[in-house]
Amino acid sequence: MKTYSLDEVTDKFVGKKGTANRDAFDNELKLELIGQTIKQIRKERNLTQEQLGELVGVKKAQISKIENSLTDARFDTIIKVFKALNAKINFSVELSH
Repeated sequence: MKTYSLDEVTDKFVGKKGTANRDAFDNELKLELIGQTIKQIRKERNLTQEQLGELVGVKKAQISKIENSLTDARFDTIIKVFKALNAKINFSVELSH
């Protein structure tokens, strides 16, 4: 039985890297990972969504939407969330040719 890499399957069913569909898929996946990370850290810090929202200055519903990737939260809101969680974040930027 032949096995396929995740990239091969994604290329076939979503689209090749650089296409609009693939870019949208990759961005959505990254947002989901950010949301999951925020939820995990929030729970490790023993905070409710409401408590985190108060620290950030947003409502509980906004924290829920961020954690569940249901919104395109503003970048500054994401930064505030990580600061409120006392979590260090690193972003990398890659230039495409």
